Amino acid sequence: MSASLDPDFVARFGARLTSRRPLADLTWLRVGGPAEWLFTPQDAGELAAFLAGLDPGVPVTPIGVGSNLIVRDGGVGGVVIRLAGRGFGGVEPLPGARLRAGAGMLDAAAAKAAAKAGIGGLEFLRTIPGAVGGAAAMNAGCYGTYMADVVESVEAVTRDGRRVTLSPDDMSFGYRSSAPPDGAIVTAVTLMGAPEAPEAIEARMAEALAKRAATQPVDERTAGSTFRNPAGFSSTGRDDHGQELMAWRLIDEAGCRGLRLGGAVMNVKHSNFLTNAGGASAADLENLGEMVRERVLKSSGMALEWEIRRIGDHPAA
Repeated sequence: MSASLDPDFVARFGARLTSRRPLADLTWLRVGGPAEWLFTPQDAGELAAFLAGLDPGVPVTPIGVGSNLIVRDGGVGGVVIRLAGRGFGGVEPLPGARLRAGAGMLDAAAAKAAAKAGIGGLEFLRTIPGAVGGAAAMNAGCYGTYMADVVESVEAVTRDGRRVTLSPDDMSFGYRSSAPPDGAIVTAVTLMGAPEAPEAIEARMAEALAKRAATQPVDERTAGSTFRNPAGFSSTGRDDHGQELMAWRLIDEAGCRGLRLGGAVMNVKHSNFLTNAGGASAADLENLGEMVRERVLKSSGMALEWEIRRIGDHPAA
């Protein structure tokens, strides 16, 4: 960690820019070291001003609510940007069964707002942990629907501080991924749905929540699915025959359900959920994941790819 910032620049942003801020409490897995600098802008305008004035050589790492994240024990150099300000949390129904949601709005809250407004087709967000910005950045999805299917446009700020509006093509959506230009940080997303009775939408959300609770460890300390389903998909996550290949099945076949390392365990209820069962370090979690990858490769010849984002440094030896 060696990103020194000009004192006047630091003073300009006050308490929203802090040094050596621990990050573990900002992640669902509750592990990891500090950010060299943590910036929590209050809105997109302040984010743009910050990035425009920041030394281009300083690394920038955006995070959301930490639902799909391992922060390594050595912490994160440069500036970590967390979009937790009030200006990122709004949601607004728009004409034509559309919904504009700030990047910091929880996926579940966006889904409930859509249902209340009679906008169908967005209820898949109800069961996705995390916030809308992260969902767009990773093309999150479940039960056959992905963000790429419903995104109309994305508002973002580039690394040099320009506010831009991106199309789905600009986002370069792939399976569980996107590649926006110029290191753009998502600040808001406009989603497309279809007019529908709120009661019907809410019934489908309730059904999806019940299904999730029956099959996933919703009350345990996880970061969602650990590995992407095997490669070879379109942005919908399906192969040419419309079938979805399951990482959990490969993990089971390799004998890794319940596998443990320190305080980390591959969840017994759903083996593709890496879990902090108590006292795990970031190293425990990441090393267990790598152990699973090795065993799956040996068992099936398939190379699992991480879905959980891992950032930062390993501790110095």
